[in-house]
Amino acid sequence: MKIDIILCGVGGMGALSSAAIISKAALEMGMYMKQAETHGMSQRGGDVQSHLRLSDQPISSDLIPEGQCDLILSVEPMEALRYVNFLNKKDGWIITDSNPFVNIPNYPAMEEVEKEINKIPNHIFHDFTKIAKEIGNPKGVNMVVLGAASKYLKIDIEKLEDAVRANFARKGEDIVDANIKALRAGREVADKQL
Repeated sequence: MKIDIILCGVGGMGALSSAAIISKAALEMGMYMKQAETHGMSQRGGDVQSHLRLSDQPISSDLIPEGQCDLILSVEPMEALRYVNFLNKKDGWIITDSNPFVNIPNYPAMEEVEKEINKIPNHIFHDFTKIAKEIGNPKGVNMVVLGAASKYLKIDIEKLEDAVRANFARKGEDIVDANIKALRAGREVADKQL
């Protein structure tokens, strides 16, 4: 069993926190894990991304080859498209928030972005920002996206919840609970989609 994941977004949106949570949960399940991330622009609202490789066998490289990615998790729709050439076109999934973070003057029209994402047979293009706001955790969009992706991660949802607890414990029980609620809300979206 193996799964190659690219997590992406704009700095400050939590893509790298999601990678840390998945990594912790996978390690708790006894999986091998390798990760490479780019976050130099994160403090300036630039793109961030992480290659995360999980397997029940040792992994030799932390970088995912083009065409081999099983899952792209994105908290920003255009960032999902930035990495689409890495996606396994037959079985790969894109799961992304539909809300753009327009930080460049030539950001494409959302209709064009949505059209490109809809070309991918397996995708969830959803207003995760709206869900995060509705459940009272507007900063938890990344957790809602992660919850939707949890259906395809090959990681027990309980292990992800444990990793959320560990990751946010220092911020207090209310923050932990809000993020677990966001994770579960995202999972509901994925469960309803199929």
